[in-house]
Amino acid sequence: MSLIKHLVYAVIRLLREQSQMDAYTSDEQESLEVAIQCLETVFKISPEDTHLAVSQPLTEMFTNSFCRNDILPLANLVPEDVGKADQLKDEGNNVMKGENYAAAVDCYTQAIELDPNNAVYYCNRAAARSKLSHYTDVIKDGEKAMTTDSKYSKVYGRMGLALTAVNKFEEAYCSKFNAEPQVQQLMSGMMTNATGGPAVGVGGLADLFSLIQAGQQFAQQIQQNPELIEQLRNHMQSRSFSSSTEEPP
Repeated sequence: MSLIKHLVYAVIRLLREQSQMDAYTSDEQESLEVAIQCLETVFKISPEDTHLAVSQPLTEMFTNSFCRNDILPLANLVPEDVGKADQLKDEGNNVMKGENYAAAVDCYTQAIELDPNNAVYYCNRAAARSKLSHYTDVIKDGEKAMTTDSKYSKVYGRMGLALTAVNKFEEAYCSKFNAEPQVQQLMSGMMTNATGGPAVGVGGLADLFSLIQAGQQFAQQIQQNPELIEQLRNHMQSRSFSSSTEEPP
């Protein structure tokens, strides 16, 4: 019964979050509140039972489980779903500004469920997840965004930084990732600190990347210097995703 209570608590949490969203009418929000009260009564659960909480939102666990096995079917999109997905994206953008990153992840996840063919939603969720230091999930969202829209270049910089944060240096330095100005600027600063030399100019930076295209030499150097890795992670937390959300084209 304890496991069931954990599950029901997660469902109640989901319904409570939904009831506070502007995407629903007042009648729909009231219906959600009634559903919450019924579940709390039947399973004898109250909002104070925080020991029943799980680490991830229910929608995120559900989506991750299905997407990991590639068995989540693409939805037959209807205009109403597309419109609601865009509203959820906007709501996610707003809570991102308020630094409520977990709620933003939930909003973008719901938008993806309604419109799984929009690369912007995956990229926005990657931005929110990066703020939570969930870099592996950032990479997954980046890969999905690139699969959905290979020309959506915004995701490349985020992928490059996330790959570097999890020590996948050679992958991070492939041309499509390090071509992003944001990644070049970060790597230039890190190389300056690593070598103790002056900052590399624009032309020199291009030459530098051509010399370490495989990333092996720099990867070895940065792995031996934990301070550089910490610098990267601090950069990702404070600057890399400060613009965080991307409006659709």
